[in-house]
Amino acid sequence: MEPLKHECGVALIRLRRPLDYYRQKYGSYSYGLDKLYLLMEKQHNRGQEAAGVGVVKQYGPPGYELIFRERALGKDAIPQIFEKIGQEIPENLNELPSAEVDAFVPFIGQIYMGHLRYSTTGRSGIKYAHPVLRRNNWRSRSLMLCGNFNMTNVGQMFDRVVASGQHPRIYSDTNMLLEQLGFALDKENHRLYRQYRDILADPALAQAIEDNLDLAGVLSGVAPEWDGGYVMCGATGSGDMFALRDPHGIRPAFYYCDDEIVVLASERPVIQTTFNLKAECIKELGFGEALIVNKAGDVSLKQVLKRGDNRRCSFERIYFSRGSDVDIYRERKSLGATLADRLLDMVNYDVDHTVFSFIPNTAEVAFFGMMQQLENLLDRHKLEQIKSMMADETLDEERLTRILAHRIRVEKVAIKDVKMRTFIAEGSSRNDMAAHVYDITYGTVEAGVDTLVVIDDSIVRGTTLRQSILRMLDRLSPRRIIVVSSSPQVRYPDYYGIDMSAMGQFIAFHAAIKLLRDTGRADVISDTYAKCLAQRQLPVEQRVNCVKDIYAPFDDDEISQAIADMLTSDADYPINAKVDIVYQSLDGLHHAMPDYPGDWYFSGDYPTPGGNAMVNEAFIDWYQNENIDTADAS
Repeated sequence: MEPLKHECGVALIRLRRPLDYYRQKYGSYSYGLDKLYLLMEKQHNRGQEAAGVGVVKQYGPPGYELIFRERALGKDAIPQIFEKIGQEIPENLNELPSAEVDAFVPFIGQIYMGHLRYSTTGRSGIKYAHPVLRRNNWRSRSLMLCGNFNMTNVGQMFDRVVASGQHPRIYSDTNMLLEQLGFALDKENHRLYRQYRDILADPALAQAIEDNLDLAGVLSGVAPEWDGGYVMCGATGSGDMFALRDPHGIRPAFYYCDDEIVVLASERPVIQTTFNLKAECIKELGFGEALIVNKAGDVSLKQVLKRGDNRRCSFERIYFSRGSDVDIYRERKSLGATLADRLLDMVNYDVDHTVFSFIPNTAEVAFFGMMQQLENLLDRHKLEQIKSMMADETLDEERLTRILAHRIRVEKVAIKDVKMRTFIAEGSSRNDMAAHVYDITYGTVEAGVDTLVVIDDSIVRGTTLRQSILRMLDRLSPRRIIVVSSSPQVRYPDYYGIDMSAMGQFIAFHAAIKLLRDTGRADVISDTYAKCLAQRQLPVEQRVNCVKDIYAPFDDDEISQAIADMLTSDADYPINAKVDIVYQSLDGLHHAMPDYPGDWYFSGDYPTPGGNAMVNEAFIDWYQNENIDTADAS
């Protein structure tokens, strides 16, 4: 698969005991910081553009920092950050009195926040790296924020912030969220100030405000305006902490709590590994639910938003999350298993002349599931043959031996050469180098005789298939190549955290457009454009996905065949073998992972109104770029 930009990852830790407790029990004041490092490294797959760490000290005296933050860019951001942090922590840390550590040692505190970023908006640079801060001299008004999110209604959010009298310096969903939450936190501080001003004087008044912040109320005051997928994490300078999940559960969040610690992360197995826990000890944050820890360390779960329909992201399970999770491992195997029956039919059960393999490395688990089911189906086929011969009294030892000798042929034909780099070469030279990103195992296929079946986790753009994988596999000279995707055809953009936002990114879309033009139905394209333009006149909540009309005239197999034709049509790099493309069906997807029905990038059924609005705009952009005269006229 050609790499997608990953969803972001979050990690939160709240210590519930004094720092000296962790030094005595675990040997170091840096227990929380060390665990944050592990949580972040175990989620390194989720952030290859930037990372950030934030720490809140509850007991620092005036004149010293409340919130410490370090951020860095690049794939090595995590070690860079922790190396810098290590330089600020004294070597004799664990020999210091706990009061001195509480007050003065940087990055040793009570709340730890980690973030791994992979941009889904095209905005890069250190100012977009999380955590982001809204500083204030009042601890209860200082806010640190990070999240795994993408909002579809940033424009409306911006308008509301401006309407409140603010003057945002940056136009981005991160900045809008920070300003909205910061403004709501200011209002909560004002509410408590009015409540206590007649009975308390400073500093007791400020202390009472810190002790009684209602973060659930802060969140419920702004979160209903958000349209998108998100896990939003925040902490105040006074020691309150929260994590809020979107009402459809689009983005993942898991947590664990005991009398020592509260921890939240984007993936369950990273908590398991970091804290040596069983899967059943870790809970999933509910849809629209907030995990809140107050200044005193008390933990509560609040239903901040009305729970919506379950639209948990299936791509999260197929591709993004680590396969070490017990449920994800089982689901990926099931994705492969659901394809086995169809594949045996395609090769007419001729397993003697079929080699099965996979594209490393993310399709390996689906391959295991496919192999197990192929063996099961082949065993049933053998049994039916034996029963038939027994009924006809034609079974003898020689025929029985031949039947039992049939085996599924499994080979590792593709090996990814991780040393290959193509960033220097340009044009055709770059394409030629891309063809060698994968090595092949020669001698695994009988030239001109065997069919080669390879499974990948998804086929989105088709670029890697065209430039590298098919050319590499064809060097083995198979009679036929069947490329299998364990996920369905990606037809629509995602607007909830994955970097797939333009129609032109998808080979399934290009295949459907080509079919429309080749079959004399190009009017569907212009009609869809007109419908998308008309949608602009409707309120967002009334808009529908008009782009479905592009795919409606064709079934999945027709589009798959068009994709295969497009991938093998390059005259400069001819493919000698016959090529077929097989995609997972939507029914197969839902059978494999029934608890994760979010499939809008496959089906076009977006979980929020903003998705429908944005997919129509994406088609308008594509159409106008394809038809410059039309763009000028409009």
